[in-house]
Amino acid sequence: MNKLLATLIAGLFATSVYAQTTTAPATPVAPAVPAAPVTTTDTTMSTGQSGTAGTVSTGNADADKKITKANEKEAKEISKQDEKIDKATANANEKKAKAQHKAEKKVAKAHEKVAKADPEDKAKAAAKAEEKTAEANYDAQKTMIKADEKAQKKIVDANADKAKAHAKANEKRAEATAEAHKDAAK
Repeated sequence: MNKLLATLIAGLFATSVYAQTTTAPATPVAPAVPAAPVTTTDTTMSTGQSGTAGTVSTGNADADKKITKANEKEAKEISKQDEKIDKATANANEKKAKAQHKAEKKVAKAHEKVAKADPEDKAKAAAKAEEKTAEANYDAQKTMIKADEKAQKKIVDANADKAKAHAKANEKRAEATAEAHKDAAK
């Protein structure tokens, strides 16, 4: 169980590191259009947005406004999905803790019965306690696995939604940049 949890955490960490190190590609300026300079205003991840590092200024106020709007919409969606991931993880951890506590109670009750058993019945009570302990641990592990599985499904869905938001923002940025280049070419 600890290996599974460590793997899940490592996967989440790797995903977040990857998201923080990727930047939106800078839009190249065609040599025939000197009126639309491309300048990079922010190349760090200090803005807290995953796909908006390397924000591009097109020199066209309307296009820049559209790009900013796309960046904000993407950041909002990413934030929303991160909250879903956090909630799913917290719910899974809560279910796992409850399952573990329930199993511990069953085990304690079984051992209590062994302690209270008559000397001639101790062996039989101990065998029954071992059986109840194994059953309680199995039930707890099954519940923990289901909780992790459910959380992972939600995390995968949230990450897919984040990727879609990023792709949509890239599309809007590209459209705005193309529009700015058309306007500059006139």
